Amino acid sequence: MSALAPVLDRLDQSLDQSLGRLFDLLKVKSISTDPAYAAECRKGAEWLVADLKTIGFDASVRNTPGHPMVVAHHDGPAGSPHVLFYGHYDVQPVDPLELWDSDPFAPAIKEIGPDHKVITGRGSADDKGQLMTFVEACRAWKVVHGALPCKITLLFEGEEESGSPSLKPFLEANAAELKADFAMVCDTGMWDRDTPAISTALRGLVGEEITIHAADRDLHSGEFGGAAANPIRILAKILADIHDDTGRVTIPGFYDGVEETPSQVLKSWESLGETADDFLGPIGLSVPAGEKDRSVLELVWARPTAEFNGII
Repeated sequence: MSALAPVLDRLDQSLDQSLGRLFDLLKVKSISTDPAYAAECRKGAEWLVADLKTIGFDASVRNTPGHPMVVAHHDGPAGSPHVLFYGHYDVQPVDPLELWDSDPFAPAIKEIGPDHKVITGRGSADDKGQLMTFVEACRAWKVVHGALPCKITLLFEGEEESGSPSLKPFLEANAAELKADFAMVCDTGMWDRDTPAISTALRGLVGEEITIHAADRDLHSGEFGGAAANPIRILAKILADIHDDTGRVTIPGFYDGVEETPSQVLKSWESLGETADDFLGPIGLSVPAGEKDRSVLELVWARPTAEFNGII
C-alpha cells in the first residue's frame, strides 16, 4: 500500500471535522478591501495560527503595513525538500447582498442538482476552501504517519483581494526564511468535477496608461473638424496597430523569451475537447480574436496578450 492511500482514507473518515474547521474560518468576515473589516482580517490570521499549532506547526501572525501575514514552519526528514505553500485568507466584498440566497458568512452545504453538493459562503472557493484542503492534508498525514514527508512552510496573506501591496516587501524582507525548493499555490481550480488540474504557470500583468494631448480646449467639430487633430482618432489608430490581421501583437520585443508550448502539453489540452464555441459561446461570441491557428486554451493558458481595459 502506498503512503498516500491511508491518508486519503483518513481524510474521508474525518470529513465532518474538516468541514467544521473550514466553516469556522468561512464565518470570519475577512474582507481586505474595506478598512471596517480590519479586525476581522486579523481574526482570520489568528484563527489560522491557532489551528496550525494544533498540527505541530511553528506558526505566527506577522504584522505588515496592511493586513497581517501568517507564516508557519514544520520540519521534515533530513535531506528532504523544502516546500513553500501559498494561499490567502482574505475575501472579496459581498455587496450587493440582495443577490445572495443566504448570509454570505453563514456557510452551508447545499444540493444544487442530483448528486451535486456545493459549499456556499464567501471564501469557500476563493481561497479559504483551497487553503484548508492543504492544511487538512497535512493534518491527516501526521495522524497516519506521525510526521510530514518534507519540510513545509506555509505563507497565507490577507491582502490578495486588494492587490497584495504588502506581499512583495514581505517576501524581500524575509527571503532567507521563506526560501524553498518548490512553491505551490492553491488559488486555482479544477477543469471540471471529475478532472483535476495542475497549474504550472500563470500569466503576469503589466499595465500602462496612455494619455493623448492635442488642443488645449474642447473644440466644435463643425468649426475644427478635419483641421484639428482628434485625440480619439489618434488613440484609435494606435490601438488598431497593436495587433496585425492574424491577431499577433506587433509591439517590438513583445514575444521575446516566449517559448512555444510543448507538443505533449498541447495534446493533453486537446484531449479535453474544448472548442472555441464551448469557450466563447456562453459569453455570446464564437470566433477567437487571438493568434491564428492556436486553440482557445493555448491562447488563454500559454500565450501573452495585449488587452485594452478602458477608454476615457
